[in-house]
Amino acid sequence: MRVLRELTNSPPDPDTAHYIHTLQSSNSMTISIQTALLTTQLQLEGHSDAPQREAEWLIEHITGQRQSLLIPNETVALTAHQAQQLTTLISRRIAGEPLAYVLGEQPFWTLNLKVDPAVLIPRPETELLVERTLHHLSKDRHDTLLELGTGSGAVALAIATERPNLHIVATDYSIAALNLARSNAALNNLSNIHFLHSNWFIDIPPQTFSVILSNPPYIAEDDPHVDQSVRNHEPHLALFSGSDGMNALRQIIHSSPSYLSEGGWLILEHGWQQAAPVREILESVGFSSVASHPDLTGHLRITEGQWLTSNPVTLSINH
Repeated sequence: MRVLRELTNSPPDPDTAHYIHTLQSSNSMTISIQTALLTTQLQLEGHSDAPQREAEWLIEHITGQRQSLLIPNETVALTAHQAQQLTTLISRRIAGEPLAYVLGEQPFWTLNLKVDPAVLIPRPETELLVERTLHHLSKDRHDTLLELGTGSGAVALAIATERPNLHIVATDYSIAALNLARSNAALNNLSNIHFLHSNWFIDIPPQTFSVILSNPPYIAEDDPHVDQSVRNHEPHLALFSGSDGMNALRQIIHSSPSYLSEGGWLILEHGWQQAAPVREILESVGFSSVASHPDLTGHLRITEGQWLTSNPVTLSINH
C-alpha cells in the first residue's frame, strides 16, 4: 500500500495505468480510492469526453457511495473484488459501450432509471417532451395519456411523477423494453401507468386520449452522422425509421386522430432537421395550432398539434 499511496501523489506517467491494472488483478490487495480514481481516469483518456467525471461515476457505482464521501476519507479503499469489478467496467467503456449501459442506469428528470441495451438511453433533450406535455395537462383533471414507444419508461414516468391524477397507457413493441419500463415504475413507486405491448396503435383498444406523445425512431437508415457508439450499442428498432427517418412519424400522425379526444394534443420528438416536414404532415392531416419548440441547443426538437375538428388549421414556429 505504501507504493500505491506514493503513486497517487506522483505525476501520471504512461506506465501507471498498466501497473495499477496489474495490482487490481491481485486477489489479496486493496486499492485506495485516490489510486483507483487516478488509474481509471488515465485509462479512460481518449475514450471519454470527461474521463475524470466518468472515473468518479464508476467508483461511486462500485462502492455505492457518493464521491464527496469517499475522497476526504483516506482510509476508504476498494476491496480486491471491487477492483476486479472496476477493471471489467473500464474495459467495457474503453470498448465503446455507452456509460449508461456500463452503469446500468441513467438519470432523467427527477428519476434514476435502469437502462440496458434493450432500450434507448434517455437524453436530456427529451425532457422538453415532458415539459410540453405537462403544459397541456391540468394538475386537477383526471386526463388520459398515451405514450407510443415508451422504451425505459422515462417520459411516461417523469410525467406520472408530476401528474398523479393522470391515467397513462405506455406502449412498446419490444417485450424486453416493456419489462424494463415496468421495473422502473416499480423502482419509483409509480402505479398510474398501464404498460401495453403494441406496434404503435395496432393493439390499443378503441378509446380516446387527452394527449398522445411519442419519441419514435427518426434517424435515416444511412445517416452518416450517427455516432458509432450509438449505432453499435443502442437498439436499431428505437433509432432508425426508413430512408428519410420519417416512417414512424408519418404513421403516428396519420393514425392519431382516431385516438384523440376533441381538443386533444399530439406531441412528437423528432430530428433537428425534421420540424418543417413534421409540421407540414400535421397540417395536411388537419391538426390545429401546430407549433415547433427548440431544445436547449436551439434546435427545433418537439412539434405538437391540437385535434379540433371544427377549427381552421394554423401553423407556427416558436423560436
